[in-house]
Formats: sequence, structure tokens, C-alpha cells
Amino acid sequence: MAVTKKIGIPRTLYFYSFFPLWKTFFEELGMEVVFSPPTNKGILDLGVKDTVNDACIPVKVFHGHVAALRDKVDCIFIPRLISFKGSITLCPKFLGLPDMVKSSVENLPSLVVENLHLNRRYFALPRFFLRVGKRFTNNVWLIWRAYFKALHSWKIYKAQLLQGYYPAAKGTRDVVMVPGRKRNEGSLKLAVLAYPYVLYDPFMSINLLKSLEKMGVDTYIPDSMQPTQLKRAKRHLPLNLFWYYSSQVTWTSLYFLYEEKHKVDGIIHVTAFGCGPDAMVDKLIELEARKNKMPFITITIDEHTGEAGMSTRLEAFVDMLKKRKDGTVS
Repeated sequence: MAVTKKIGIPRTLYFYSFFPLWKTFFEELGMEVVFSPPTNKGILDLGVKDTVNDACIPVKVFHGHVAALRDKVDCIFIPRLISFKGSITLCPKFLGLPDMVKSSVENLPSLVVENLHLNRRYFALPRFFLRVGKRFTNNVWLIWRAYFKALHSWKIYKAQLLQGYYPAAKGTRDVVMVPGRKRNEGSLKLAVLAYPYVLYDPFMSINLLKSLEKMGVDTYIPDSMQPTQLKRAKRHLPLNLFWYYSSQVTWTSLYFLYEEKHKVDGIIHVTAFGCGPDAMVDKLIELEARKNKMPFITITIDEHTGEAGMSTRLEAFVDMLKKRKDGTVS
């Protein structure tokens, strides 16, 4: 009996945008997919130890997730994501991830690295999966079947995000989609702007979404925005940003500042310390919010961020907005 090959997928960064796509594809090829455990202090410490000092916290966490998979799998999948759409590319640190991991993390199993550059040629996505699939089987029909089933899973996942669901850990091995708080008339409403790998990771975000739910706050997040809404918001920028995730966050902020100004009572931007694109995005959103007299707060996370400090700032911001909404303060 053939032994099923185990392939590891780090549970961070682009994971929250693509995991149903990767998982279904490899399982249809007959492989066992192993996610790294949810982020915790141990994984962060592993990443801090292995990564260069000037890396941002998400990249450090990524290295920790790779190290956590090291002895559990036969290979680790680390695609080099270059571009998704048009001229918008990924952060340079995303592009360099496979090389950074190879040079920083010791005793790794083989890495499955392929470039995904959707702006380069027609049929870039199926070509990418064909190249990946051929590393494990010569059966082209099996690869195509796995690819189309993976696309179907991904389509369902993206539809759930638009409906207000978001991914959450189920134990240490799986992920489930959980519904966000049902929006209620009269409740405080906030746009929560953050990259998926920060927002959906309870350790990274200090459980921000759940904390806001407990405070009775309704939230809008970038992944719940319809493409048509973001397209309308783009018109308020003279030029697009270079980076995919930064653009999603910026367009979401502009939508609530210009297209649906009265839909939210304030904006929270969660940024990772050491993130180069975020330094510009945060200032841009702050200036636009000030121009539109929209309450705005930045919450910066790093490896030393504690839940108590963040909760205090969050509660103070929410209390101020509730009083403003009730007319207690102007």
C-alpha cells in the first residue's frame, strides 16, 4: 500500500485568502494536507529566533509556522505570490518568502515553490496548478479534476466571506467558517481595516473581532465588501497603490468615507509594526478620515503587544463613539 504524502501549509499570511483552494487541490491528488497549529506564543518565539531583525511581525510569524511544520510533513507548500490582478503586486517580503525561509529555518523538508503571476499571461492560474501538480503525479487528468474542484471550493469560500462569515480555527488541524455578529439597527458600527492574516488570527489581532462583538459593535471588514463597492471607492484615489492587500484596505476605507459615509460610526485600522506598506496606508487613511470628520484609531501590533493594553484603547474608543452616537458628547 502506497504511503500518503503529507504536505504542510503554514496557517498565516496568504493562507486566509487561499486555503480552500490549496487544501482541496492537494487532497484531490491523494495527499494529506497538514495545517500548522493556530498562532501562539511558541510559534511567534520560533519565528523571532529564525527571522532577520527588521522583518515585520507577520513575516516572523510565518517563519514560526514553517518551523512548526518541520517535523510533521514530507514537504511544505510556499508559493511565491507575485501578482493577482492588473499592475497590483504583493509586498516584496511576500515575494521573497521562499528564499527567506530557505536561508533562515534549518532542517526543513523539501519546499514546493512555484511562482504565481496572474498578470503575466493568459491561463496563469491553471498553468500554476499544472506545474505544482506535476511535482506529485504525471496524471494530467487527475490534476485538472483537482484544479476545478479546488476552484469550486474557493468560490464557495469567497461567497461566505461576502456574506459576513470569517475563518476560525477548529482545534489544531482544521478551519471552519463562523458567522459574524448580525447587524442590528441602532448598534455602533465600525469599519475594521486589517489584512486577513492579522484580522482572522486571534493571536495576532488580540481577538479583536470577538472583543468588538462582546461590546455590541457591528463590524465591516474588507473581505465582506462587494467588488462593485470597491470599484466605486477606487475612483477617489488618483492612482492605485502597488500592493494588493494594502489596496483592499484603502479602498474599503474610501468606500465608507465617500460612498457610504453614514453607514459606520468610526474606523479602526490594525497595523503590524515594521510593515512598510502600512506606514503609508495608515497615514493616508488617517488624513482622509480627518478630512471627512470620521473618528479614527490606529492599533499597532508587534511581538510585545498585550491584550490588556489593546482592550483599554479599544474600550475607550468604543465608549467615546457610543456617547457621541447618543448625543452625550459632540
